Amino acid sequence: MVVLSRRARLAVPGLALAGITVLTGAAAQGPGSEAAQVRAAEQPQLQAIEAPAAWRLSQGRGVTVAVLDTGVDTTAADLAGSVTSGPDYTLGADPPGYQPPHLHGTFIASLIAGHGSGPGDDDGIIGVAPAARVLSVRVILDDQEPGLSVYNSSPRYANAINDGIRYATQHGAQVINMSLGTGDATRGMQAALGYAVSHGVLVVASAGNSGHPGPGYTPYSYPAAFTGVISVAAVDQAGQRASFSDRNSSVELSAPGVSIIGAGPGGSYLQASGTSPASAFVAGVAALIRSAYPRLSPAQVAQALISSARRRPAGGYSPSTGFGEVDAVAALHTAGRLAAAGRATGLAARGHFATAPRPVQVTHRDPARIAVLAGVAAAGAAGVIIALVVLALLTARTVRDRRGLAAVGPAAPPAQHGAGTLAAMRNVGLIELLESADPDRPAGAEPEPGTETGP
Repeated sequence: MVVLSRRARLAVPGLALAGITVLTGAAAQGPGSEAAQVRAAEQPQLQAIEAPAAWRLSQGRGVTVAVLDTGVDTTAADLAGSVTSGPDYTLGADPPGYQPPHLHGTFIASLIAGHGSGPGDDDGIIGVAPAARVLSVRVILDDQEPGLSVYNSSPRYANAINDGIRYATQHGAQVINMSLGTGDATRGMQAALGYAVSHGVLVVASAGNSGHPGPGYTPYSYPAAFTGVISVAAVDQAGQRASFSDRNSSVELSAPGVSIIGAGPGGSYLQASGTSPASAFVAGVAALIRSAYPRLSPAQVAQALISSARRRPAGGYSPSTGFGEVDAVAALHTAGRLAAAGRATGLAARGHFATAPRPVQVTHRDPARIAVLAGVAAAGAAGVIIALVVLALLTARTVRDRRGLAAVGPAAPPAQHGAGTLAAMRNVGLIELLESADPDRPAGAEPEPGTETGP
């Protein structure tokens, strides 16, 4: 994941792939080379999410996944012919003539849609959705780029990510992956996400790399924590939360994120840990679903992903791993059942987000009609008051008559005070009842460490 922190009012990018390692160089191409070894080495991470078995049902053909990142090396053998490059919203940050490395973006794209290389594409990296296409939109910089400080400080780049979301939506992306995050929930980003969701785009984002071992919660990361975005945490080979992975109630799913192997620029291969690759894996499974069942809405695709998760935590949910680890085969089967049902559940995206800004509707009122109705209401109220007054007078007269009858009869016995008489009751006010109750826990507070179930 690329983590964005706050400096002044601008989002600041910083590459946060934990433990990134270059495994091979440009010479690692061809039969019997390291590329062949890479294919064997990546099998455990693919099998962990059942990707090879899912390819019998779907390989992502016909689906475009937008990778909003540091850019993708279109010459990488494992991605050749599958990548379309969109605009670069960071132009001008780096010095003239500098060629960006496209390190993080190439790595992420290969995990989503790598198709392999070499004879029969049997070598190199194969992604979760090897038949899908990638739309690369450069919205951030790799950490080692010389223009990082310019990007950080210039208002020119404040809306780079938001513009990238809108561009991807307008240019055919069915899935958007953002292995990046910021601690600031900006309205511009929220509006851009609303635009994407309202146009049928599924958005996946990494939960964040600010975690630490043991209990405790991490701050929210955006866009992952925005409504409508699938927030993905990272787990290790045993399905346990990776120590660096964020832990909070925004987490919905988890996927492998420790020692993940992927393609890099210039024919290199990389091994890295982070919630970045975890998000890429979920985006790849989403592409498989959208290819096999294109009529499903983003909400239904999310439902298929979440409800079919494996390694579901005790109690069904945990802020560490969400509803469990993504399972490509189970998700496809669940999506098939949803498609067979023939109708969407819940509100459509356009029920939450307007298709375009609209003027506020004004309701016009008839002053004459309002005056007549007000007069009728006043007359009715006056009639009720008169009736109450008459009733009160009749009641008082009846009481006086009864007192007169009692005066000519036998004297009443003196009142007895003691056991058996009713004591006066004091009304207990609502405020007193509220004050006697235990004070509520502050709204929105996370549970105390150790009180929630699950890992």
